[in-house]
Amino acid sequence: MKPALSCDQEPQFWRDPALPFIEARAIADGRKVCYSRHAHQQFSIGSITAGVSTYLSGHAQWRVSRGTVVLMNPGVVHACNPIDDQPWSYRMLYVDTPWLTALQHDLGFSAELGFRPFRETHSRDPQLFAELEQLYQTLVAAEAEPLLKHSAVVSFFSDLQQRLNPAEAPPRGDNRKLQEAADYIRRHCTQALSLEDLCQAAQLSPSYLIRAFKQQFGMPPHAYLVNQRVQFAQARLRSGAPIAEVALEAGFADQAHFQRAFKQHLAATPGQYRGQR
Repeated sequence: MKPALSCDQEPQFWRDPALPFIEARAIADGRKVCYSRHAHQQFSIGSITAGVSTYLSGHAQWRVSRGTVVLMNPGVVHACNPIDDQPWSYRMLYVDTPWLTALQHDLGFSAELGFRPFRETHSRDPQLFAELEQLYQTLVAAEAEPLLKHSAVVSFFSDLQQRLNPAEAPPRGDNRKLQEAADYIRRHCTQALSLEDLCQAAQLSPSYLIRAFKQQFGMPPHAYLVNQRVQFAQARLRSGAPIAEVALEAGFADQAHFQRAFKQHLAATPGQYRGQR
């Protein structure tokens, strides 16, 4: 949403140079903000995380409360404002329209057409609300790698399209290219990989790669990467290498991150595993 007309609080913004096509904003106390009617060039989607507010979209207006997801197409006039000083809070994501349009084309929308708008202005689907909240938490997590964040964005908006704005194209199959993506991850698991790296290696679009990779291997690309790093770390620990050294060699951001991932995969700490020689 646009900057408030009057605001006594500090809004929280999130941006990442690795994902320049998306940004986030959080407001903890919506009573202190008041929006005039406005529109964006981006596609906007947000979650009401507490309280109740008014939501205007086009010529219609509703009361929305916690658990509601609001969707705002580019160029559509909208506004969200407090009701009689009742507390409310929300989170918003703003997605560049060209990026989202390209994703729609990857999912089967006609490449000759531009952005295909969503018909729904808001939703009370608890699964959609939970998934949007999870995406926000992934994006703002300081320890999350760009591959995890980028994959989460593509996965969420691909699912959103299929759920609320589906294309008619049937899914395709390409096991060989998916295997090439998996092989690339195994060969480069200790490096900081991007989603673009995997797409280029497999010659697949981001939306298809993420969806089909999970179907074929039982986990999304980033989870597959972490699993490969843990296996690399196991081999180094068996050779007697120091834990701190292994954490860096395996590609983890720090030793704490390494400890968490290792224990999640093996139900044992690196120290416990290294001791069994």
